[in-house]
Amino acid sequence: MTHQRMNLHLVSDATGETLNSVARATVAQFEHVEIVYHRWSLIRSRLQLHRVLEGIEAEPGPVLSTLVDRALRHELDVFCERLGISVVNVLDPVIAVLQEKIGEVATARPGRQYVLDADYFRRIDAMHYVLAHDDGQAEAGIAEADVCLVGVSRSSKTPTAFYLANRGVKAANVPLVPNLPVPAVLDNLSCPIIGLTIEAQALIDIRRHRLRLIGAPGLARHDAADYVDEEAVKAELLWARRLCARQGWPVIDVTRRSIEETAAAVLQRMEEWHARRARKSASGGESAAHSVP
Repeated sequence: MTHQRMNLHLVSDATGETLNSVARATVAQFEHVEIVYHRWSLIRSRLQLHRVLEGIEAEPGPVLSTLVDRALRHELDVFCERLGISVVNVLDPVIAVLQEKIGEVATARPGRQYVLDADYFRRIDAMHYVLAHDDGQAEAGIAEADVCLVGVSRSSKTPTAFYLANRGVKAANVPLVPNLPVPAVLDNLSCPIIGLTIEAQALIDIRRHRLRLIGAPGLARHDAADYVDEEAVKAELLWARRLCARQGWPVIDVTRRSIEETAAAVLQRMEEWHARRARKSASGGESAAHSVP
């Protein structure tokens, strides 16, 4: 089947991240189409909307919208109906359900989810925390972590930690290195410790790419060889998994997971860890820790 080409207009009164996520999730289900995205963000006035309408008319295609201003929405809907273009207001079904259950009419204020509140500053604080504690840095502060990720080099610890920071989670990450003592800071943490692992060949491919990028200036020749040697990598991964098993740390295989999927799995393990703590507290055991953000 040949690939068809289609314009898709994403019209938002905020950053457009909601529409980007919806578009990625839905378009991924279609294999024989080339999508040309037209992203229109921060559309909050008629003048801004008219530029959007000109763009839609010039390159017609379906429209996904998260506009909440009723006047702007009406103008967009009428314009697209005249051109025979479909418009989907993706927030409407959820807002309708919540209005019915809550008994309150939605305020229709653009960008209200982006406010400088406590949650916003928690995310900023978490981002600073990840920067300061990446790859086992600043060991003393690791005790403040909401979660600590451990794993061998290039097992996605850092990108996962940064993604979690955007959710307001202070994620430390500590490398596991064979023939070196396990960092003592891991012995007394009052947060979940979660191991990340990956299949050997995938890890070798990632490490080889990394070596090509940096030229391996900090590695001796024999160390660089071990870094990507298949048997050495398999032994390293096996050692790390056995260490996690001995310590009782859950392990997530990141081989076929995106960073988003790995972060979701980490959050799930965190919830399970806090639930166990809560049960222990209820039965007279140790006190429960704070909830997952």
